[in-house]
Amino acid sequence: MKKVCISFFACIIIILSAIGLFLPKSGPETEYLRIHIRADSNDEQAQAVKYLVKEAVVEYLTPYIAQCDTKRKAETLLTDRLEEIEAVADKVLRENGFDYTSSAGVKNEKFPTRVYGSLTLSAGFYDALIINLGSGSGDNWWCVVYPPLCFTGDSGAGYVYKSKILEIIDDFFSRNKEEK
Repeated sequence: MKKVCISFFACIIIILSAIGLFLPKSGPETEYLRIHIRADSNDEQAQAVKYLVKEAVVEYLTPYIAQCDTKRKAETLLTDRLEEIEAVADKVLRENGFDYTSSAGVKNEKFPTRVYGSLTLSAGFYDALIINLGSGSGDNWWCVVYPPLCFTGDSGAGYVYKSKILEIIDDFFSRNKEEK
């Protein structure tokens, strides 16, 4: 009976996935909310502080974003907290001896295709929290805030993807293994 249930569940997932391939797509801008932190320049120190700001901003936002169950809620949350986000970034900049400040805003911008492991974001227009450090003319760090695919890692080198759907599926299969 367990094998039948698992097979049925797997078939449903395959069928729903196949249907999804043929449905019209509304575009990537409705599916993801990104965050980009743009360094002041490509100078070594400006790039290093960008990662310190990233760590502080992600730490600040994580408990709030975790409560969002729609992109609209996540976007509203970010928009309502722009001053606090700037304050977090500015504190890191000051503590590290930089005299410029940050500016934050939620904007819709065009982004190129990005591939990270099994995650591919097609080129297109995406809503994003943009944090400019100083002039914001340097290289940037990015992440997906919603859906919760945001990753953490040491200066962007190691990634741990978080997905609520994957957690549910893993939980389902781990409970099935325990029952055997």
